[in-house]
Amino acid sequence: MQIRCMQTSSHLITTLRKTCKSITQIQQLHAQTLTRGLFSLHPTLLLTQILHSFTFPNPQATTATIPSGDGGGDDCIIVYTAKIFSLIPDPSSFNYNSIIRAHTLRRSPRTAVIFFSRMRRESVSPDSHTFPFVLKACGLLQNSISIAKSLHSVLLKFGFSVDIFVCNTLACTYCRGGEFDGALKVFEGSFFRDVVSYNVMIDGLVKAGEIDRALKMFDEMPQRDAVSWGTILAGCAKSNRCIEAVELFDRMLDSRVVFDNVALVSALSACAQLGELAKGKKIHDHIKRNETKLDSYLGTALVDLYSKCGCIEIAKDVFQSCPKKNVSLWNAMLVGLAMHGDGISLLQYFSRMVENCVESDGVTILGVLVGCSHSGLINEAKKIFSEMESVYKVQRELKHYGCMADLLGRAGLINEAMDMIKDMPMGGDVFVWGGLLGGCKIHGNLEIAEVAAKHVMEVKPEDGGVYSVLAHMYANSNRWEDLVKVRRLRDCRWGIKKSAGVSLIELGGVTHEFVSGDCLHDCTFEIYSVLNGLELNQYEVP
Repeated sequence: MQIRCMQTSSHLITTLRKTCKSITQIQQLHAQTLTRGLFSLHPTLLLTQILHSFTFPNPQATTATIPSGDGGGDDCIIVYTAKIFSLIPDPSSFNYNSIIRAHTLRRSPRTAVIFFSRMRRESVSPDSHTFPFVLKACGLLQNSISIAKSLHSVLLKFGFSVDIFVCNTLACTYCRGGEFDGALKVFEGSFFRDVVSYNVMIDGLVKAGEIDRALKMFDEMPQRDAVSWGTILAGCAKSNRCIEAVELFDRMLDSRVVFDNVALVSALSACAQLGELAKGKKIHDHIKRNETKLDSYLGTALVDLYSKCGCIEIAKDVFQSCPKKNVSLWNAMLVGLAMHGDGISLLQYFSRMVENCVESDGVTILGVLVGCSHSGLINEAKKIFSEMESVYKVQRELKHYGCMADLLGRAGLINEAMDMIKDMPMGGDVFVWGGLLGGCKIHGNLEIAEVAAKHVMEVKPEDGGVYSVLAHMYANSNRWEDLVKVRRLRDCRWGIKKSAGVSLIELGGVTHEFVSGDCLHDCTFEIYSVLNGLELNQYEVP
């Protein structure tokens, strides 16, 4: 759209604020002021407004960037704004704030900090807007704590420690740099605290893995908003504190706070990890009742829940109902089909994904390979693995090699798996060699099993499973001396652990947990009585 300006400064400013939506249109207006001789009327005012237009994008543009149009990307905009700034005689704090914020929005934080340093050299006093802008720029830099501390000293000198917005931004900068103690000092020294102050601290604690302290601070909050609930729920879900996450979700519903999709996604993730299908369905019903928009992230959480709880058909329905499907949603569907061993459907969905021009990532290919492994689709897996980099533009990682080692090993292609491992550009990890070892156990290949076991012991000596597999294979081959040696080796090493298998089953709305080898369940006697009866009766079936 062509931008035309009238012969008045006020109309120019109005046009800049309301009409210009891209860098191209701003440059059109700038050019017209020059060619029509309007620029000489109020040059400083017009330059200031042009510069300021890059700090608050038009509502129809994104919050992070103005669409560049044909005029160029962020680098061109950074050069352009710097040139505009250089034309302003005796820039004010408002001008410095604009150029600092513009560079921060354009992901050029180092230049933003340099402009702040220039501001101080020119003895231009910062105001309450300056520090939040430059602190946000500081938070985008790596190893920025020293700069943050310097800015902290400057804002104390100018008396902005009483400004709640400045203090919240400073605390956030410390948290981003991993300096939580600094953030805590700012928080405790603040004269005023609002819900944002607490949210910043809780977010910092969650990211530092301090969930107990985050929960304590959350309980101390005088009031909570959607961000508060979403942050603490996400922290509990990601830290495997799933029961607490579900309980927090119930508390949130009781508080009648208007929450966002972050809380819903976290609660659904917790339900998926716990196998709480009934609770997950209630959350899904809540989404339907409130007509919550089913975006890709919420759809991903629902597909993951139903897949992990055995309801793959419902997962397919949810997937189909999502209007927009990003790579995460496709991955959730592919991994769900892989878990259910439906390799044929998995490959069909993968083909649809490719046809829809959705770019695959490492998780996509891993899900497809796992599904092929569970379905015995060896040739299909080998083809996709060979085309990973050339066709799908996905770099091979250790997890992909580990999956292929497991797949080839299970299929009895032990030598082929060994050749693949030898040709790897990096050394194998416990999953690569462990996958090969598992295949050797199935097919009784003791010679290569010894090689694989040796590598597992080197990579992860505390893994007790490798000693058990090797001992079992020695016993089957009547190599008793070697059996004694591997057991002695296991016993003389410190810290060796073997992870116990755990199963969860939901019955009558109650989740029961069973750990391999324990007898702690209330119904242990009855369960074993039934199992023993089934074992006896299976031999009586004709």
